[in-house]
Amino acid sequence: MPTVSSVMAELKNKGTEKTRKIYARHGMATGKMFGVSVADLKVIAKTIKGQQALASELYATGNMDAMYLAGMVADGSQMTPKQLNEWVEGAENLQMIAEYTVPWVTVENPHARDLAIEWIKSKKEHVASSGWSTYSGLVATKPDEALDLAEISSLLGAVVQGIKNAKNRVRYTMNGFVIAVGGHVKPLAKQAKATARQIGVVSVDLGDTACNVPLATAYIEKIEAAGRVGQKRKTIRC
Repeated sequence: MPTVSSVMAELKNKGTEKTRKIYARHGMATGKMFGVSVADLKVIAKTIKGQQALASELYATGNMDAMYLAGMVADGSQMTPKQLNEWVEGAENLQMIAEYTVPWVTVENPHARDLAIEWIKSKKEHVASSGWSTYSGLVATKPDEALDLAEISSLLGAVVQGIKNAKNRVRYTMNGFVIAVGGHVKPLAKQAKATARQIGVVSVDLGDTACNVPLATAYIEKIEAAGRVGQKRKTIRC
């Protein structure tokens, strides 16, 4: 039976300087990781699938590779709001965790909407960005009739009003939220497009990388051209 010690040993063995350098260029805290590729993490995840307690222990190590792995394994529906708050607080300086891992599990939780709204209001960059990413996950996966369309409309307005003065990664995830609404919530697609036009090109420091911030107008138009507006995803895990 795998233990946190045996999994950490495997992660350490799989870590590479090349991967650590990639994460460093993206601005992540490399002192908190071994540098394991996502491909290798997926292989390890298959061997510990369903082990909820182990996933919690791995996340608690504070090691990014272990935290990302935990998000692959954990069932968010089994977690408490207290646990999810602990996860989001532990994701500082690790945007892969704040913007992917934490939303993955939170979207599966019945308290997801309440947590997303709470986090969006946070003054902490990693918490707020996780909130926007979580709400993006909700609009991408939940039927429109299960969503609070008035609230989402209000959030689009909040993006217009606040994106220019928002913190770096919060700007990135706000932009992602506009794209998510435009692509997945048909009743609000028109407003999302108008929001995208209003915010225009969003400036975000993406570190020493060739990455670009998606232009929301172009991204939504691409979804429209493919006839996929309103389509939902089964999961936001990747």
